Amino acid sequence: MTDVKKVGDPAPDFTLKDQNENSVTLSDFRGKKMVVLSFHPLAWTNVCKDQMQDLEKHKQDFDRLGSVALGLSVDSAACKRAWAEAIGVKGTALLADFWPHGSVAGAYGIFRERNGFSERAAFIVGKEGEIRFGKIYPITEVPDIGEILEVLERL
Repeated sequence: MTDVKKVGDPAPDFTLKDQNENSVTLSDFRGKKMVVLSFHPLAWTNVCKDQMQDLEKHKQDFDRLGSVALGLSVDSAACKRAWAEAIGVKGTALLADFWPHGSVAGAYGIFRERNGFSERAAFIVGKEGEIRFGKIYPITEVPDIGEILEVLERL
């Protein structure tokens, strides 16, 4: 496992499929929007469900703040599609860090080799592609969406 990415580090670029099989490339947002990368361990778990529903509930806040939120886990795009439908997530891209398994989580230094999934974490990537905020949360706790929105307000 690599070191966890810190504020000021360049954000590792990636292209992943979302729940609708659309390719999402981080660098496509450069110069346009800040990006919230919300890593969650696995779909179909209650804490992860609450985490992704928080992103969805606050989509208008993200839009207002010139940002976009992306949910990432090691699940496949097909799994993400079924899960998004089941939990009512329609406007938030849920990305599949499926293959190579957990490579994006690994690039950010948060892949748990022993478990085969990522830490629960959030990174905010600035418009120029740099990490502006990063935090690992306890695996059993939903990240504080208020804290993430406050950071976006300050940026």
